[in-house]
Amino acid sequence: MHRRARSQEAKLRRAEDLLDAARTLAADLGGVRHVTLAAVTELAGLHPSAVRRYFASKEELLLELAERGWQQWRDLISDHLADAYNLAPGETATAVATTLAAQPLFCDLLTHVPLSLEGDVDLQRAHRFKTNSFAAHDAIVETLTASGVMTTAQVQDLITAALGITGSLWQLSHPTATLAELYTRNPRWGHVALDFQPRLTRLLQATAEGLASTDASLRGSRG
Repeated sequence: MHRRARSQEAKLRRAEDLLDAARTLAADLGGVRHVTLAAVTELAGLHPSAVRRYFASKEELLLELAERGWQQWRDLISDHLADAYNLAPGETATAVATTLAAQPLFCDLLTHVPLSLEGDVDLQRAHRFKTNSFAAHDAIVETLTASGVMTTAQVQDLITAALGITGSLWQLSHPTATLAELYTRNPRWGHVALDFQPRLTRLLQATAEGLASTDASLRGSRG
């Protein structure tokens, strides 16, 4: 029998149960694209109609996970670089890639946030997501800038590139059953698709080093 949460504490616990269920389903089923509200409520032990008391839609529930992903990434970067100083651009890029790869759900959500999630919630929820994600973004930029030789503008560009590359590579490296079967028949395609963290690291290192060298060349030409 499903019991309705009465106290505020119980409601918060139910909301966390729903988020935990969504995380589990995304991991077990191969991505958030397979997550449904019906499956989430069933796994959380709630009546199907109960989810609307906590999240207006699947998009809002997943956007909450994305928002927390930004905050978790901020904390991972801070911990990872706690004692770092004077990092070269390639080392800064490696830190970005390593901490992103440590968050598989966030990597997956990076594709879905601009595609459907943030545009399919109400204005107030979208505003809260933007406010909190940009705050985390700015803290990440500050940490990366303080720990290395890249400028703030260079780090901002690196993060922009990282978000786009990560979202794309993550989807390629987690294929559907049809594509997985195709890759077993053509290992070359599978090697390209499934080489997630090493490829992400190489691409971000090249991006960071290119940003730094381009700026250095521009300064040299002006001098």
